[in-house]
Amino acid sequence: MSATVAHINRIGTADPPFEVHDAFVRFVTSELGDERSRRLFERMAARSGIARRHSFLEPVTLADGTVTDVERFYGKGPWPSTALRMERYERDAPRLALAAIDALGLDPGTAGITHLVVASCTGFMAPGLDQVIVAQAGLDPGVERTVVGFMGCYAAVNSLRLAHHIVRSTPEARVLVVTLELCTIHFQRNRDLASLLAMLLFGDGAAAALVTAEPAGIAMRDFRAVTIPGTADAITWTIRDQGFDMHLGGEVPARIAEALAADARRNDGGGLLRGAAPHEVDLWAVHAGGRTVLDAVEHGLGLSPEALAPSRAVLNDHGNMSSATLMFILARMLAGQARGAGLALAFGPGMAAESFRFDFET
Repeated sequence: MSATVAHINRIGTADPPFEVHDAFVRFVTSELGDERSRRLFERMAARSGIARRHSFLEPVTLADGTVTDVERFYGKGPWPSTALRMERYERDAPRLALAAIDALGLDPGTAGITHLVVASCTGFMAPGLDQVIVAQAGLDPGVERTVVGFMGCYAAVNSLRLAHHIVRSTPEARVLVVTLELCTIHFQRNRDLASLLAMLLFGDGAAAALVTAEPAGIAMRDFRAVTIPGTADAITWTIRDQGFDMHLGGEVPARIAEALAADARRNDGGGLLRGAAPHEVDLWAVHAGGRTVLDAVEHGLGLSPEALAPSRAVLNDHGNMSSATLMFILARMLAGQARGAGLALAFGPGMAAESFRFDFET
């Protein structure tokens, strides 16, 4: 008897209402003290591959030229404490999650949802976001809930892995997977260029996916995780008094490229490529961690410039939304009626790579 195959039947995505990328660039250039740093930041912003990022914070420029937001969350005085940032998360995360669920195009209250998996690393609340979703979306109060917390950019893979295992063990299961991040509530006030360039990448977004055994959409075949040795400090996400502080080391792209090139040379069943050559993979769903990360994947595996087009398009339109990003890429592939066998790949703290193979049902 063949094993049940879990499928991502559909994906809905949602953005907050306001674009903030240009406002953030103008804010930083006005804050940087020396001309050399200002020119470097502007050059890196222009090369970032990002045109838009979204937030619930509405940008505004005051009469004196100060770039802030309508509510002065990031005002002229001290910037908000972690407590105030969590108040924003508790207010805005549920409505963004519900918008993504609405974009699925089904009534969650009558869709027979049996399991809910929620991933987020930009906020904490109790009752949790999972419980709020159950109540506000009209799900059965007895739905089985799981929260994937503080795993960062690869949490979408971990969430889909859970859904995969649930469906394989209970073929009649209907799993709702929600990945949501409000990265922009964690901007930090400093003049450290490396930190500012890391903040330049991140935006907000949410995605919802329906995973069942129904043979429609994206069939998930297998999952695999690896850790790149000696990189534990390369990506960190630390809770401090004024929000969650992201560190994204400059060595990350080079280490990714080196690890992937070594994996391709290894070319056996134990690697990320499972013994396949890169040219044998039709579709690449690579987490859009930044332009340099995508460049590292392209160069490390020797991919064509077109191979990562869906990832680069999501980066351009949304920035890096942490755990939601990979779902946006898969949604773009679904909408474009992609065909073929693919590999999904995401990098995050550890530094670890999470992956799964997939193909599209005709």
